[in-house]
Amino acid sequence: MKDREYMSLALELARKAGEKGDVPVGAVIVLGDKIIGQGYNKREENKNALLHAEICAINDACETVSSWRLTDAVMYVTLEPCPMCAGAVINSRIGRVIFGAYDERGGCFGSLDNFADKGFNHKPHIIGGFMEEECAALLRDFFAEKR
Repeated sequence: MKDREYMSLALELARKAGEKGDVPVGAVIVLGDKIIGQGYNKREENKNALLHAEICAINDACETVSSWRLTDAVMYVTLEPCPMCAGAVINSRIGRVIFGAYDERGGCFGSLDNFADKGFNHKPHIIGGFMEEECAALLRDFFAEKR
């Protein structure tokens, strides 16, 4: 699979979150050419503030590889990670993050702040704005329906 296919899968997961009434964000983690983790926002579904798409995907990936270290893995996520999720990416040693829509209010890989440049012991490579229009449109449509 290629980057576009992985992000398309993340978008499918995001749609699933939206169908369940949660903010439509999806994440896929790949190691080599194998998907090792995936997740979508489940905060509303499980009434748990920690269940962002990235956290769910990291948890799934750690279980798949039986390790907390996800070195060399790539995360595809439809929205720029928040402070909690950016920290989880760094702590799990994910090598690269490719995200779609920027989050001017809470994104911590370039928008509000950039945790990848903060001097932590791990610095993931960040690519933002990949398939940005598709990712942003999903969020816009979700919030337009809520209003």
